[in-house]
Amino acid sequence: MKSRLETGMIPNFHELDEVKKHRGWFLALGVLLAILGCLAISSSIMVTMFSVVVAGFLLLAAGLVHIAHGFWARRWKGVFLSMLLGVLYMVTGFLCITNPAASAVSFTLLIGAFCLAAGLFRMIAALILRFYQYGWVFFNGLITFILGILIVSQWPVTGLWIIGLFIGVDILLGGVSLILLSLAARR
Repeated sequence: MKSRLETGMIPNFHELDEVKKHRGWFLALGVLLAILGCLAISSSIMVTMFSVVVAGFLLLAAGLVHIAHGFWARRWKGVFLSMLLGVLYMVTGFLCITNPAASAVSFTLLIGAFCLAAGLFRMIAALILRFYQYGWVFFNGLITFILGILIVSQWPVTGLWIIGLFIGVDILLGGVSLILLSLAARR
C-alpha cells in the first residue's frame, strides 16, 4: 500500500528531495530563527519601538509615492483623493517616527479590537456553518477572542511590548517549524 506522500495526497510537497538534500541548512536556519525569536521576546519593548519606527518610514515613503502619483496623474478624477491619502500616510508616518511609544499604544488597541472581532466572527461562523472540523476553527476563535480581551484589559501598558512579543513569537515559531521540517526530512 502506498503512503499518502507517494499518492500525492499531501499537497504542495513534491519538492521533498530538495528538502532532504538541504535539511542541514533548514536546521541551521531554524535554530538561528529560534534564537532570534527568543531574543526578540526578551527585548519586546525595543522590538516594538523599532517596528513602529520602521512602519513610520514605510508610511512616509508610501505617502511620497501617493503624492508623486497625484502630480503625474493630474487629469485623473481621483487625483485629489490620492494626494489626500498621501498626506495622511505622511502625517501618520511622521507621528510613528517622532513618537513611537504613543503609536505603539494606538496600534495595540487596534490589534486588541481586531482580535476581539476576528475571534467572535470565527466562533459564530464555526457554530453556524458547522463544516468539517469546525471545532478547531471555534477553538481558534476562542483563543483569538481571549487574546483580544487580555490585550484590551491591560491596555495601554500592553502597547509598549505586545507588538514586539508577537513578532518574537512569530520568528520563534517559524524557526521551530524549520527545525521540525528538517528533522522530518531526515526520515
